[in-house]
Amino acid sequence: MINESRLLNEANSYFLDKQYDKALFIYSQLSSLFPQKKEYEVYAVFCDIASEDEVKALSLYDYFSVAVNEDVQAAIAYVENLIKAYDGDVNKMMNILKDITDSTVDSLDAIKYKDFKKLVQSRGSFRVAFEDIMFSTKVAIESKEDFFDFVSNLIDNGFSTTAYSYLDGFNEYFAYDKKIEELYKKLEETKIANNHK
Repeated sequence: MINESRLLNEANSYFLDKQYDKALFIYSQLSSLFPQKKEYEVYAVFCDIASEDEVKALSLYDYFSVAVNEDVQAAIAYVENLIKAYDGDVNKMMNILKDITDSTVDSLDAIKYKDFKKLVQSRGSFRVAFEDIMFSTKVAIESKEDFFDFVSNLIDNGFSTTAYSYLDGFNEYFAYDKKIEELYKKLEETKIANNHK
């Protein structure tokens, strides 16, 4: 008998290890074995996107792998809309950006971390606030403490891939900082806990 969750974990591991061809192969298998589960098609699309824009693919994956556990249909619809928008539907993209802007911040380039924290308060949760800006706005980190706080919140809210990207990107600046090691350890523990769900 086919172990669906084992296959999905294997595909996700390949994806996170940036072995997109292997991940795509397994997601495609899952799609044909379980055609009613449209989320496997979405995961396969992320592999395709990764060949052109790895950062976008990893961000989409991060969002989707968390959202799919809450409401599969809503998560699929949201990602499909974003993908269509990125694929050149300029009006759709402008509408998504307008919605994000209206509900969050005026600037689509960067938001200071202290302003982002205000956004978290107004939206009621880090996760909702980050989802609002993750595809349009960068968070400008101005201090080491802000960086550690931000990455820790990313991990706590299921954005592990994005947290890895931030840690890897800033590792050279804080290479010998004990807090960096703690955050990597926290990420590994989260990954292990998620694999055993």
